[in-house]
Amino acid sequence: MDPDSVLLYLDETHIRSYHVLRSTWSEVGRQKQVPTFGHHAHVSLFGAVNIHDGETVLHQTTAANAATFLDFLRMLKERYPDRLMVLVLDNARIHHAKMVKEFLQEEGQCFHFIYLPPYSPQLNPIERLWKWLKDTVIANVFHKDRNDIIQAITRFVNYIHERPEEVLQRLGCAG
Repeated sequence: MDPDSVLLYLDETHIRSYHVLRSTWSEVGRQKQVPTFGHHAHVSLFGAVNIHDGETVLHQTTAANAATFLDFLRMLKERYPDRLMVLVLDNARIHHAKMVKEFLQEEGQCFHFIYLPPYSPQLNPIERLWKWLKDTVIANVFHKDRNDIIQAITRFVNYIHERPEEVLQRLGCAG
């Protein structure tokens, strides 16, 4: 690959305060209790991962739609100025939206999209990052509000930014 280009696997996910219960160890007769209440907060997250060096770019937002996807593309453009970004992504509607196509025609010469086949999340390594994130942030955990979720995500993001080699291992991309 050209040294002036970067290969990124891209996707979006949603972190919800739905209570994800996973198997866990506990003392006999002391089952883990996870409180709950009737409303559910959420955070949407766009992400891109470089499978060559483990660098991640993450962007929190209130929703995943064409407008917020464009915000993420602009963020990537600022992060990698004067580089061709080869983005591998799924076929979500927001990736094909009219406003995205117009943006790519006007300003998108630095982007090259490669779309994965439909229904093939196993081909996108960032899906494993999302699983790790959700296992860390929401599994067997109670978040009282959106701010609490954001703080947990921020701790996770800070952790992975300091450990790109662990990111590569978790994604199955380490040598």
